Amino acid sequence: MNSLNRRDFLFRSACGFGGVALGWLCKEEARAAALASPYAPKPAMFPARAKRVIHICALGGVSHVDTFDYKPELERRHGQDSGRKFDTFFSQPGRLLKSPFAFRQYGASGRWVSDLLPHLAGCVDDLTFIHSMHSKSSNHTPATFLMNSGFTFNGFPSAGAWVSYGLGSENQNLPAYVVLPDPRQLPAGGSINWTNGFLPAVHQGVAFRSGERDPIPDLATPSDISPARREASVRLLEKLNAADAATHPGDSALAARIRAYELAAQMQLRVPELVELSRETAATKSAYGLDHPNAATAGFARNCLLARRLSERGVRFVQIFNGGQFGSPRINWDGHEDIVENHRKQALTMDQPVAALLRDLKQRGLLDETVVLWTTEFGRTPITQGIDGKGRDHHQHGFTIWAAGAGLKPGLAFGATDEIGYDAVENPVEFYDVHATLLRLLGVEHTKLVFRHNGVDRRLTDVHGEVIQGILA
Repeated sequence: MNSLNRRDFLFRSACGFGGVALGWLCKEEARAAALASPYAPKPAMFPARAKRVIHICALGGVSHVDTFDYKPELERRHGQDSGRKFDTFFSQPGRLLKSPFAFRQYGASGRWVSDLLPHLAGCVDDLTFIHSMHSKSSNHTPATFLMNSGFTFNGFPSAGAWVSYGLGSENQNLPAYVVLPDPRQLPAGGSINWTNGFLPAVHQGVAFRSGERDPIPDLATPSDISPARREASVRLLEKLNAADAATHPGDSALAARIRAYELAAQMQLRVPELVELSRETAATKSAYGLDHPNAATAGFARNCLLARRLSERGVRFVQIFNGGQFGSPRINWDGHEDIVENHRKQALTMDQPVAALLRDLKQRGLLDETVVLWTTEFGRTPITQGIDGKGRDHHQHGFTIWAAGAGLKPGLAFGATDEIGYDAVENPVEFYDVHATLLRLLGVEHTKLVFRHNGVDRRLTDVHGEVIQGILA
């Protein structure tokens, strides 16, 4: 046996103690990570231009040629046969149909908007239009899934879930991802549109029941429990949970469950104040349209005002739906039968509240750190549905979306469709590109935000997506 001299003995002992200390530190770090809130803010991959997102989903297929994409050629050729074969969803191609709505140029940017949306027309200098969108599907449900998750199949995480997973929340008392469905009806596919998919369950969108006294079921504290007593019980629960977690170090499932319960407890304290709009001025509520005689407008207006309140409290991703499932009578933008009747009715619900949201964010200095994204799952055909029809069919080959806020070029029109609004012919854009750009503005590289599932490194943009450099400031 080799003997150790004094120097070797001290060296080996020191290294051994260091190893023990390192092991203890690693264990404590792992335990702390397991106990950390899943909503804790996470560092961006590079300097972010935006802190948060408000995503407005106009469902049913908004007609681009009747809202933001002015086509004089349709006026000149109104009622004519197009002279080409059209790919239509219901295989009932009709004749070229000019927009029944009058278009004008607005703002210093001179962007074209129809009289269908007079309030948004006044905001064009803050908007960044993408006129060259196209989609993989002209079927509502898969196209809506694609718009939200980057996949036409259900079960994949939505963009909001990915943002929650990648960045967490700025407010530990509220979820990172909140959904405000249309008060009239859920979208096609229901809650799958805000699913966490294969991401941890805490990243699923938390849907508020729009228009209800209790926006989240079973959340309200019983009337006989005082706020102070409820606060004390929450603090006691935190201590008990911490003690329980300490006896099971490294149990991430237990830690996640504890954090979910604690978040629910915090929401019991915070959500009632959040959804109570009595402290908003009468002028603010009127600007949004909460006093509008149309109940659908007032309901959607409340959601837009809630979106502002959620955003200013640090919720990372707020999603607002305008329109529900298809049906009869239609409560979305699906103007098959009569484009005038359908789009006027639906525009009335959306125009004033969204314009007020933009102005309110800007006035409060929040637009400089927020991306407001307005999308629809596809557009509508430049021809009638049926020879003598008054409506338009689904159209995936070219349509318009817009965004506003942090890191974007305001007043810009990017891309273009052809002279009748059929094909995206200049700088075509897909939802993969929109998602990649959204993540870039939040300081995240879309190819590096991944989650390994069933042996595959999954991401929001699948194997596609390019940042739309032309719209970035």
